[in-house]
Amino acid sequence: MNALNFTVTERFMRYVTIDTQSNPESPTYPSTEKQKNLGRVLVQELLDMGITDAHLDEYGYVYATIPSNTDKNVPVICFCSHMDTSPDCSGEGVKPIIHRNYQGEDLILPDDITQVLKPQNHPELKNQVGNDIITASGTTLLGADNKAGVAEIMDACYQLINHPEIKHGTIRILFTPDEEIGRGVDKVDLKKLGAFAAYTMDGETAGNMENETFSADGAKLIINGISAHPGFAKGQMQSAIKIAGQIVAALPFELSPEGTEGMEGFVHPVGISGHVEQAIIDFIIRDFDEALLEQHAGVIKQVAEQVLQSFPEATYELIVKEQYRNMRQVLDQHPQIVEYGMEAIRRAGLEAKLCSIRGGTDGSRLSLMGLPTPNIFAGEHAFHGKQEWVSVQDMQKAVETILHLCTIWHEKS
Repeated sequence: MNALNFTVTERFMRYVTIDTQSNPESPTYPSTEKQKNLGRVLVQELLDMGITDAHLDEYGYVYATIPSNTDKNVPVICFCSHMDTSPDCSGEGVKPIIHRNYQGEDLILPDDITQVLKPQNHPELKNQVGNDIITASGTTLLGADNKAGVAEIMDACYQLINHPEIKHGTIRILFTPDEEIGRGVDKVDLKKLGAFAAYTMDGETAGNMENETFSADGAKLIINGISAHPGFAKGQMQSAIKIAGQIVAALPFELSPEGTEGMEGFVHPVGISGHVEQAIIDFIIRDFDEALLEQHAGVIKQVAEQVLQSFPEATYELIVKEQYRNMRQVLDQHPQIVEYGMEAIRRAGLEAKLCSIRGGTDGSRLSLMGLPTPNIFAGEHAFHGKQEWVSVQDMQKAVETILHLCTIWHEKS
């Protein structure tokens, strides 16, 4: 792999300047039309490489195929990343900056000097001395989540096309929209992919591989209060807004994101809207143990009923919907998919570490849809915020890992 002329950095620096923020309030697919702007760029670059079937479909998905270059019967594998960035922080007007030969200092972002990356707040920076760190300028997120993964896959495609000595079976490429709002595979065409296994490139620290995610539900608590003219409200009004505030305040800290870690699940209010007569609290419910999701939803119900004892005329309704499930239940049935990923990481010269992720990826749902899909590091850190960063060297190692994976599937077939 030493002979590779990496293109991942230049690609990444281009991609992050294209605003692809998704919108959870939009009913369309994709949720924002601007996500297709990046999709069109990727398709053209793939076509320019000579990948003739690259295309963008009506829902904003990019599909492409690198044909097999071997007589061996190798299972079809897919590499996947998402194009959208989080609604939590602006992705418009991203100005990426490369901090060359990082030496452990604080990184002050020039467009907002209050945004400072400090090693004590970003411990992984301590392992990046001598590397080149990419950040945004301080007023936006960077978009390493997941344009680092997109750039890595694109560079790997470039290397496979230009290095035919790397033997591989048929490789499918999939870039998805709307992963950040939980719709990343709603419209994916698995029949078109025709893959036996897939790998999302959407992880954090170099060397990490994730075979386990949260199981996830979404919940909507609808509170029906009693409205009255505020000048004549005594003994009459029961404000749904105030009821909602009391419910949120009464949620147990030990079941909150800020009060949990490791394998512990949580209940998290992510939005409140409404008025005196009706208010709505939107929750996400997470746990690695799917059976505990119902128990966590029961906590919301219990807290609501306790609060409503003081508001006898008010009522509530709790609606719970499945979002995604822990992919490990599928991946454990296909251990070689994870084993090959771990071996590829080791061949790239890294210590391979198998992890659980306190979140979800497109791979969570793809796995439950019948396409086993663990998650491999992309090098992204501090995602969804203005201090997001990635290192050039970690992205290059991710490219190497993809190429080694292609080789290993060929060797083992």
